[in-house]
Amino acid sequence: MEITFYGAARTVTGSQHMLEINGRRILLDCGLYQGPREESTDRNRHLPFDASTVDTLILSHAHIDHSGNIPSLVRNGFRGDIIATSATRDLCSIMLRDSAKIQESDVAYLNKKRRRDNLPPLEPIYTTADALASLKQFIGISYERPYLVAPGITLTFYDAGHVLGSALVVLDVADAGHGQPARVVFTGDLGRANRPILNDPIFLDKADVLIMESTYGDREHPDDEDTDHRLEGIIRDTVKAGGKVIVPAFAIGRTQELVYRLNNLVERRDLPPNLQVYVDSPLAIDATAVFRAHPEAYDADIADVLVSDRDRDPFGFAMMRYTRSPEESKELNFLRNPAVIISASGMAETGRILHHLKNNIEDPRSTVLITGFQAPETLGRRLVDGHKRVKIFGEDYDVRARVVSLNGLSGHADRSELLAWAKRLQPPPAHTFLVHGEPDAAFALADSLRVQLGFGNVHVPEMGQNFSL
Repeated sequence: MEITFYGAARTVTGSQHMLEINGRRILLDCGLYQGPREESTDRNRHLPFDASTVDTLILSHAHIDHSGNIPSLVRNGFRGDIIATSATRDLCSIMLRDSAKIQESDVAYLNKKRRRDNLPPLEPIYTTADALASLKQFIGISYERPYLVAPGITLTFYDAGHVLGSALVVLDVADAGHGQPARVVFTGDLGRANRPILNDPIFLDKADVLIMESTYGDREHPDDEDTDHRLEGIIRDTVKAGGKVIVPAFAIGRTQELVYRLNNLVERRDLPPNLQVYVDSPLAIDATAVFRAHPEAYDADIADVLVSDRDRDPFGFAMMRYTRSPEESKELNFLRNPAVIISASGMAETGRILHHLKNNIEDPRSTVLITGFQAPETLGRRLVDGHKRVKIFGEDYDVRARVVSLNGLSGHADRSELLAWAKRLQPPPAHTFLVHGEPDAAFALADSLRVQLGFGNVHVPEMGQNFSL
């Protein structure tokens, strides 16, 4: 068995891990790398392996840093099955098309400026046609239903509790060499217990080879009880100042949780019922419809909300508006009253959020609310790091709006939660690989696994590093 780490190695984006087992090449995830624009475009356009030699893609969940480069994979010759949970498949059917449209739209916008400067036109990494072609290769399976990927290799998904449809990937290999069986476990992104909407992540009891995320491997999340109170306070302060709350949010998962929390705050009258809230993302609108279509993934709390909520809708209330068309989105630029505008992308790199930031970043009355992890070199990270001047669509803007991070909304397990999950694996895995984390987080978690849990052979792989097991 060999493992090569082609993405999310000492970084948090572009998840791609290649397994070579019994002559089969199995790719775990195929995500978009997000970072400096030129570097991102080059890495996403040029895959680090021959796509035509991959037999199967197993997808942990639909977030763009895990699924977003699937159309490139197919465009470059991959013809195998893409195996995911049914909810992940449904989310990808809208997410990959939306990603392609955003790329096409952003390139068209940039090419207008390039024509004025007599520069050659740019091309999108992939097109809507590429995204549609990739959807033909998806196979959706349910949690805890064993599926034969190849002779002697059985896949089982377990709920990871991170986002709708997210899965722990378990591969049971009948003969991993010398007649010995082995279990390979890939956590994808591991969620948290007692979170709104979703079920808790499942604990597993065995792994011979563990590939584990480490996003928050060096820190703890604040108490969840403070999250709603802080969200309420941020909105009230901004409304009182007469500004807008601009929220870059992942269209899948984070937007639905924000809407759910705002709905509950309005229901409890902690926020005024006339608060204007806009979800300005066609993808988020479609994703919310997928959430509504998969109640089997909900926890018990949301079932209670469905009974008690005035309009029986946990993802909406009287003053909430979902804006789909470009014309509706542009009208938000002319709002005179305070409002909350939630829009993708979550790291403020593409999409409509850039227009809202451009129009509000220099307004000292307004607030930019960061609700998730921001990868290095992204616009979201620059805002979190306190840059006083940022580029949006190639133009410089002064950051006069208040920038606030609300870390309690994270869908990733923190250090204690990661260790609690890993502790249930007995005996400890023979080999552990920590991915999807910046170096400080990954190495800190590696030390904790060794010292506190007695894990041996814990690795933090570099990009492109290969291991023979």
